[in-house]
Amino acid sequence: MSRPSVPRRSVLRGAVRFGAAAGLGSLTACAPGATGSEPRKLTGTPSASVKGEITIWNRSGDLFKVFDAAIDEFRKAHPNVKVNHQAVDIDAKLANTLITGADLPDGSFWDDAKIGGQAEHLYDLTDLIEPYRKDTSPYKLSVNTVDGRIYGVPWDLDPGLLWYREDLLEDAGVDPEGIATYDDLLDAARALKEKNHKAGPIHLEKDPFLGQLWLEMLANQQGTSLADADGKLRLDSKEYRTILNWVRTAVHDGLATHAEYLKQGDLAALEDGRQALVPWAVWWSFAPQQLLKKTKGKWRATQLPAWTPGGARSGAMGGSSFIIPAKAKNPELAWLLYEFLCFKQPGYSAVYGPSNVYPGGLNTSVPSYTPARKADAPLFDPVAALGGQDLWKVTVDAAAAIPAAAPIPSWWAKSVDYLGNNVQRLMEGDMTPDDVIDDSARKIQRNLVDRA
Repeated sequence: MSRPSVPRRSVLRGAVRFGAAAGLGSLTACAPGATGSEPRKLTGTPSASVKGEITIWNRSGDLFKVFDAAIDEFRKAHPNVKVNHQAVDIDAKLANTLITGADLPDGSFWDDAKIGGQAEHLYDLTDLIEPYRKDTSPYKLSVNTVDGRIYGVPWDLDPGLLWYREDLLEDAGVDPEGIATYDDLLDAARALKEKNHKAGPIHLEKDPFLGQLWLEMLANQQGTSLADADGKLRLDSKEYRTILNWVRTAVHDGLATHAEYLKQGDLAALEDGRQALVPWAVWWSFAPQQLLKKTKGKWRATQLPAWTPGGARSGAMGGSSFIIPAKAKNPELAWLLYEFLCFKQPGYSAVYGPSNVYPGGLNTSVPSYTPARKADAPLFDPVAALGGQDLWKVTVDAAAAIPAAAPIPSWWAKSVDYLGNNVQRLMEGDMTPDDVIDDSARKIQRNLVDRA
């Protein structure tokens, strides 16, 4: 997604050198001062004798445990660096902490969609990312970029896949590999509905935020997003009309189930066969592994359909990166950790490979760093809950097909009040595609873009 055309953010000036006593070699951090016009940034690389202490925030839950184990590998490589790894409610706490500058961590996990709105409070990591740029997903670089500078360390890549019930498609005579376009997907849904008149085979998302995130995945497939690289709103376009008209057809023809992601109604429809086609991110793999009981082992994944024959067979849906606050006490050491986890071995293998938390490996995303995504060197195992399917191969192929994007605008999450809600009205049959575009574009421009 991209950034709106607004006045450039105020920049932090001057430079001081950090970390001499800690043995940080040539790594420097630009900070506020009286002269100069460069954003606050980190440059150079730490020396082998680096030492010190950092506080790192991550979300609680299984992912925290995965990173905790991976950080143990970092400690082995850098025994003189003490890492205080803390489980925090990132969404509730991080933004306010960045603004106040009090009790900041040295680094934190964060959603890509939220980084652009806080770039002025983050270190510019462009120079440090440079050695890895050519081997990092163009999509992940673009969504971490504001005014040409990179403010997040790209971590996961969340390709879109088509999830399907193998048994139901076989019974309906549908070859999943023959679903090459979204028109084919509608035809597959019609075949399924002929077998089960109660079915609404295609999942349509009822949560406005996730629904808009899903919409952006479909737009990304077509090489577009809500705003372009210059910040101009581009919702009023052929690409968005194509998606919204497809949604209207699915609704009008009774081919969809409108349900909230993995809530009770959604799970019931997945289990009883009413839903059999779910175009969604790779992280939907959580459902058959953890939540679905009756149909566990019956689900499979393949490439998303394309919007036009020969078009991209995937798009990105969500994603997270790591940020370093501009007022962090030890930003250099935070970079060293994130470089290890994202770009170095055994760092990324420790994150994605088999662990006590996930014995078969972490399979709800793949690394954004291309050398870590080798099809013949999987970081996670075939998934038993998918009938032993090699999800790694399917997902890395999808990851390679994701088109580049534009930076995510700082107002993107707020636009859900307009676009996300209007998409729900379309799915409920209360708005037309033109209504959604006209009303959403007008309100986003007036209330968000023009006020940014």
